[in-house]
Amino acid sequence: MATVKSDETMLFQPVPGNADALTVIYAYPNEYSVGITSLGYQLVYAFLEMSSLVNVTRMFTDVGDPMPRNDVDLVGFSFSWELDYSNLIDMLEGLDIPILAADRTDKHPIVFGGGPALTANPEPFAAFFDVVLLGDGEEMLSSFIRTVHDVTRDGVVGTSRRQRESILSALAACPGMYIPQFYEPVYDSMALVDIRPIHPSAQAYVEKQTYRGGTLASSTIVSPRMAWENIFMAEVVRSCPEMCRFCLASYLTLPFRAAPLEGSLIPTIEKGLQYTDRVGLLGASVTQHPEFSALLEWLMQPERSHVRLSIASVRTNTVTEELATALSSRGTRSLTIAVESGSSKVRRIVNKKLEQEDIEKAAVNAQAGGLQALKLYGMAGVPGETEHDIDETIQMMTSLKKAAPKLKLTLGCSTFVPKAHTPFQWRGVDPAADKRLKRMDKELKKHGIQFRPESYKWSVVQALLSRGDRRMTEMLLRAKSLGDSLSTFKRAAKEVPEMPPLSYYAHDIYDDDCVLPWQHLHGPLPIDTLRKHYREAEEEIVSSQEAL
Repeated sequence: MATVKSDETMLFQPVPGNADALTVIYAYPNEYSVGITSLGYQLVYAFLEMSSLVNVTRMFTDVGDPMPRNDVDLVGFSFSWELDYSNLIDMLEGLDIPILAADRTDKHPIVFGGGPALTANPEPFAAFFDVVLLGDGEEMLSSFIRTVHDVTRDGVVGTSRRQRESILSALAACPGMYIPQFYEPVYDSMALVDIRPIHPSAQAYVEKQTYRGGTLASSTIVSPRMAWENIFMAEVVRSCPEMCRFCLASYLTLPFRAAPLEGSLIPTIEKGLQYTDRVGLLGASVTQHPEFSALLEWLMQPERSHVRLSIASVRTNTVTEELATALSSRGTRSLTIAVESGSSKVRRIVNKKLEQEDIEKAAVNAQAGGLQALKLYGMAGVPGETEHDIDETIQMMTSLKKAAPKLKLTLGCSTFVPKAHTPFQWRGVDPAADKRLKRMDKELKKHGIQFRPESYKWSVVQALLSRGDRRMTEMLLRAKSLGDSLSTFKRAAKEVPEMPPLSYYAHDIYDDDCVLPWQHLHGPLPIDTLRKHYREAEEEIVSSQEAL
């Protein structure tokens, strides 16, 4: 396997491991260019490199560091996208580690995982992991490494006690550490009726850990092989205050917090500019940073005229001509805004606090500020959506073309997928979304507007994994051998006797008092609050139907 460090720039100083340091392989189940662009992966890797308790080796699907010669204590995965599970299995097999945690013995390393896909709902993948870290790495990594080190090292250099039971029991006592094999789901026909602890060390529930420090994540590595070449990434905000009812990025990462400019964000960016002139500001809603205007003014100073600036996400009603002018002067050609729908009714249902005039003003300001393109993100199949709402989305795009004729307009559109720990977790994928995506494609092409839909079939697969439980383990293994696609998932599911129909996971609307697969894993908001937000959306749907 090719090595990775030759053209990397490290923005930190690695610390050599002690004589009794743990040997860790830290993997990303995708190609290097994808994994190294993940700020979460970079953050964890840098922590491990700067710990004297660890000697760490990286691994991607295409490249990696030279593999360690001595026994490996820990193998970790940063798991950001559910469909990467297939690569994860391949990597375990390549390391000669049993795929299922139940088949591992004391001679095998402990396999741990983290990242948004696992923090939201680890259950479809639970059988692959010994430990899942639920929440923010800044909050858990130190106790995780210290606990494993203390249990496995007995103070005599060169010796260790690799007893899985002792390690997992000790980790179960740490906040945010989920040991899947310490819990057992109980089913009654199709329905999940309980998830109960079956080990003395298991807690009744595991709570996601939330980092509340003032300094947020930033790049620890810059590389020309990143998805965005040599970009320095700085997390400006974490979570989003808008709380759209479908949005995992908001609900799972609450509360909304912003990095202070002085003493945190500005010094962080100054450090990055020592290595590259390309800066990316990251966050679910970057322009809602309370000091964003001051940050932009600082970036626009003449001494930083060489800086190329990118912004991940911009709230629509914060797109001013001044912002567009500033961005275009720093090499940005396009801007992305999330509008969800051209229908004000749908936006109310999802709690998107946005008016039609806000969207049009954003387009006009983007054009006036010298930007060349505007990409809008929307969804089809939102709960309560009708064909008339699709008409309004088409009308919105044609109106924007008239209002800002020089802008290249693109509508990126996905199918609504229910996500754990959000108010719409009880809703399923609407099969009507498939035809609605095709209709928007046909109509917008007539007006010269680019339409980029996400695959409806892959959205259904994503929903399966988003709301899945442990009965999916065997299906995933079979589907991998058949080739991952919706049709192979369906075929594999039929070969697993205990599996409910896939429509149960993907399309069914659940009662909001049912037991969910992740019920024993507590997110930022209690279930009663999510239920309240869901019922508010339901009331909005009923109200809109009565108004027809």
